Amino acid sequence: MKRTLRTAFLLVLAGGLAAVGGACGEDGASGRDGTPGQDGAQGQDGEDGAPGAPGAQGNDGQPGPKGDPGDDAPPETHAASLAEYVKERVEMFAAGALPQGEQFPLHAAATDTIRTLAGVRSDVLVTWLDPLTFSTAPDAPRFGANNDYIAFFGEGWDAAAGNAPQWNGSGTAGWLWVNHEYVSGKSPTLTSAPTGQHLTLARHLRKLGVLTNDVEANVWSQEDVDTYIRWEKREVGGSWLRTVQDPATGAWSVDRSASAVRYDATSRTLVRVAGQALSGPGKDDATGEPLPEGVVAGIMSDCAGGLTPWGTVITAEENVQDYYGDLEASWSGDQKFLAGSGFDPGQPVSPVVDASATAEFGRISDPNGQQPRDHYGYLAEIDPGKPAGEFEGSVEAGSGHMKFGFMGRARWEAATFAVDGDWELLPDQPIVIYGADDRRGGRIYKYVTAGNYTAGMTRAQIRALLGAGKLYAAHFAGLDNSTGNTLAATGAAPTEAAPGAGQWIEISVDSAAVAPNAAALGEATRTVGAALRDARWNGLGGFATDDDVRRALFTASTKIGIMELNRPEDIEWNPRDPSGTPRVYVTFTNHTRQTALDQQGKLHDPATHATTSPKRADDVGSIFALEEADPAKPGASTTFRFFEVWHGSKGQGAFDASCPDNLLLDREGGVWFGTDGNFGVTRHADAFYYLDLDPAHREGQAGVVAPSFGKAFRVLAMPSDAEATGPQFTPDMGTIFMSVQHPGEDAYSTWPKGDGALSAVIAVTFLPE
Repeated sequence: MKRTLRTAFLLVLAGGLAAVGGACGEDGASGRDGTPGQDGAQGQDGEDGAPGAPGAQGNDGQPGPKGDPGDDAPPETHAASLAEYVKERVEMFAAGALPQGEQFPLHAAATDTIRTLAGVRSDVLVTWLDPLTFSTAPDAPRFGANNDYIAFFGEGWDAAAGNAPQWNGSGTAGWLWVNHEYVSGKSPTLTSAPTGQHLTLARHLRKLGVLTNDVEANVWSQEDVDTYIRWEKREVGGSWLRTVQDPATGAWSVDRSASAVRYDATSRTLVRVAGQALSGPGKDDATGEPLPEGVVAGIMSDCAGGLTPWGTVITAEENVQDYYGDLEASWSGDQKFLAGSGFDPGQPVSPVVDASATAEFGRISDPNGQQPRDHYGYLAEIDPGKPAGEFEGSVEAGSGHMKFGFMGRARWEAATFAVDGDWELLPDQPIVIYGADDRRGGRIYKYVTAGNYTAGMTRAQIRALLGAGKLYAAHFAGLDNSTGNTLAATGAAPTEAAPGAGQWIEISVDSAAVAPNAAALGEATRTVGAALRDARWNGLGGFATDDDVRRALFTASTKIGIMELNRPEDIEWNPRDPSGTPRVYVTFTNHTRQTALDQQGKLHDPATHATTSPKRADDVGSIFALEEADPAKPGASTTFRFFEVWHGSKGQGAFDASCPDNLLLDREGGVWFGTDGNFGVTRHADAFYYLDLDPAHREGQAGVVAPSFGKAFRVLAMPSDAEATGPQFTPDMGTIFMSVQHPGEDAYSTWPKGDGALSAVIAVTFLPE
């Protein structure tokens, strides 16, 4: 590396100095380092730089998932039960104080769901073909078809203490009786496959191995048809099952550990017919052996019913003509008299009683499976929980199952008893039973026992009273025969202020009452008894005995001129009526066909019936009230007054409804009802309603802003094409059990499971906060 000029000079200079000093001199002492200086003062911060330019805007992120819907706020209420809640809302409506936006009454609509008011839940309790125990064997009890009337026995209601089952016992656990009326659709024949519910049943039997054929084919063997009919008989009748409520959720469920019982139309169920001679013995379905005298095989076509004050169930056999044939086959669908059916004038009545070979059960090829026609069509008293084969008196007096032969055969819809405010029999008075014959032109009947009930009687003593008494038909004198719901004198519906006058006419060959059509037929004093025995009176044959009369109640009542009614269905005695006077309520569902009689009770000439018989135009129905002349002694009353309390209507309004069917009374005497046919008339769902009959809610009363009196408030709506039927409260009125019958029978429905419509019982429960 090269050196610089300065470096060279320094090196020369250093060398010269070393030569002058020589090696003899010593080095001087080294100097000490100086003290470090102090740090200087910190400098000032520099100024902030200018702000940078904003960055480009970023892209939006992806939307997050939607949160779950929040719960609606519960309605504000002070009610402790479902009944109180609805009535509280009616009070608010009357005062114009309903909370803004609250839906009350429920809107009119047609959906394939159960719709309820806010604060109310509904649960499916049991559906058709569900096992009632933990066994799924073919012979194990299963829930039957098209359930209807329901009775609830709260656990611990205590019959031994003399309590009536109504409003006693637990409101969270108990036993249900449920009717099973029929199977919808068409059953299989030798040349056609089943349809509707019949196809559902056939598939079920195929799955169980009961049927092995192709159930959807149009060719069936007679053996397979016979097998199907035997099993179809098991689908009607009634079910007895235990149900409990979940304390945490309020939901109801079937207790399958309990001893459920099925009652059906086979000879596995045995019932004694009381107070009526039969045409012949019943038969054991399997062996053909005759049953004990007066005992018949099973119950069927069970529609509505009633709860007895002594703790049994009345199940009403309605359309039995479909199963073994119509005993009163002398009437067309338009009430035209048909000759050749056993009621022709000039002869004693002698209808055909053998099973029809073309009727649903009568077409079975095994004669052991056929039963006489007059064994069915009664109000049947079931001793629930007793074995199905235990007929009345077979084990002990007062125990077992019995049909009310003393009230006769009809297309019975329901029955009710005259009771006091505790729903117990009236002491020191006869037992009084009301029943309704649900057919076009059907009547209302009253049965009064010969003996009196005394407080403290045993069940056996009470039931022993029933066999002797008198049967009466309600004659709605002055009703317009062309309408069936207005008065002939005024052309208007009877009202509480201007009611109609009715008479109770004893129906017996010994009755001394004057026949309603006596004057019109030229004998003003002709008695009912003489008219019934007369083989030509009113163009009909003669009834020799009361057994003959009771066997054909519709024809006997028509013969003496009892006013025809617009299909009376449910009937209820109300001991706690809002008016303060006990009343009988009856639903008239509808009537849009002709009548058998004219205004005076004379039979229309069959030759001119088509032009002379009026065609009634009632397609919306109504609810009437009856008041006995002496409401405190209904058995002694021979007259009554009647008036309309509600009339059906068409339309989509909040209060539009039609075709009333089943009635329900609450513990305080409130009146509720369900509809059957509203779906077809108004095109919104059949539903369940509260009928406001509180006199304080009439128009013009103090504090009433929006009159609610006489209005029907919709509180529950059914799925598509389903009837709202069988309503029954728990004793605490917190839950209503209800039958959802025949959903989708003539319209689309997949309720409740989404894979085919099935009838079911639901529990509708109020859940106060």
